[in-house]
Amino acid sequence: MIKRKTGWAIATSFLAISVSYAQNSKPITLQEAIDLSIKNSKQLKNSEAKIEEATASLKEANNNKLPDVKVTGSYIRLNSANVDLKSKSNNNNGGGGFPSISQAMYGILNGSLPVYAGGRIRYGIEAAKFLAEAAKLDADNDKEEVIENTVEAYVNLYKAKSSVSLVKESLDEAQQRVKDFSNLEQNGLLARNDLLKAELQASNFELSLVDAENNWKLANVSMDILLGLPEDSELAPDSALINQNYSVKTLDEYVQTAYTSRKDLASLDLRKKATETGVKSVKAEYYPSLAITGGYIAADIPKFFSVTNAVNIGAGVSYNLGSLWKTKAKVQEAEARAKEASIGESILNDNIRLQVSQAYLDWLSSQKKIEVFAKAVEQANENYRIVKNKYNNSLVTTTDLLDANVAGLQARMNLAFARADVVVVYSRLLKTAGVLDQNLK
Repeated sequence: MIKRKTGWAIATSFLAISVSYAQNSKPITLQEAIDLSIKNSKQLKNSEAKIEEATASLKEANNNKLPDVKVTGSYIRLNSANVDLKSKSNNNNGGGGFPSISQAMYGILNGSLPVYAGGRIRYGIEAAKFLAEAAKLDADNDKEEVIENTVEAYVNLYKAKSSVSLVKESLDEAQQRVKDFSNLEQNGLLARNDLLKAELQASNFELSLVDAENNWKLANVSMDILLGLPEDSELAPDSALINQNYSVKTLDEYVQTAYTSRKDLASLDLRKKATETGVKSVKAEYYPSLAITGGYIAADIPKFFSVTNAVNIGAGVSYNLGSLWKTKAKVQEAEARAKEASIGESILNDNIRLQVSQAYLDWLSSQKKIEVFAKAVEQANENYRIVKNKYNNSLVTTTDLLDANVAGLQARMNLAFARADVVVVYSRLLKTAGVLDQNLK
């Protein structure tokens, strides 16, 4: 009897914890969870930084069209220098001497405006545009990954909560059975061994409840971190999650949608175009560069001479003769990168077909599992009803009754989990087709 009372005390404390935890939980819908995860995702903040970097690179490429202006100036202090000009005029100046020079100043302003660079500037801007757009598409793809991770975490939270509820329900039944069996045993209508079996099952359910509570709390912590909430926030998922209606297309439709909607495929295509443009940019090194140049010079050496208003303007042509034998290797390297990008795009196209097919088969499998598990619940309930009637008529043992009860719990949990997993499977199907963001956000 002492052992039985201790078990009841432990069970009561677990139930109190469960009720308190449920009462303090904050309800949250899947859409609210997605909004919070997008808002607070560190992954998306990193993607924004990459977009800013790519945008800055594009501005830098555009700046190559602007003129370069350089200003230099200098002030020189000299000691008492001995200057002897060996010129005819100096020899005939009657010994007038050379002025003492102790300082000198000069300033130079040079400007250069590129007119033609073989296409390097234009191709550089074009490649930077491709990479900037690719960075934006990468961010969109990261956003879909964040949404998918949120859906999976939300479903795990729902499954953990469902597990707690189902185990608690079974624990209540087991404890009531222990109470009934205890009365029968005290009146000599039940063997002591059968009561111990019932008590053992109740103890097992208590342990299962502990595990279920721990899993629920861990799922809450994981969800809090994902959503950027305080780690002690207790969240309660919406039970309407498993009652959604889904409109599913054919496999070929999803495959074709993926080819036109996948952000990673579009990003890779832009990067391939950037590498192709890079080949043209490298080839432009074979050509000379033309620029308009201009400048201004001012100088002053006291007691000797000064220069002002020395303005110059002209055109300059430069050509690196070394490009004739150095550029070939650069072109080969750029062409190899373009080839790698093209092959990578082809590989991704093949993988997309495989990914969509796998996700679609998982969807069909999830629907079949629900049908099977729903039938299993009906069978388990009917089996328990029959076994219980036989037990009441002393036709089966207590072990048979308890086994039938456990089988019913397992069947209900399988069905609850299968219905929740459908949400994850459906979101994965949408993500492989590249339309998750459009349908769940």
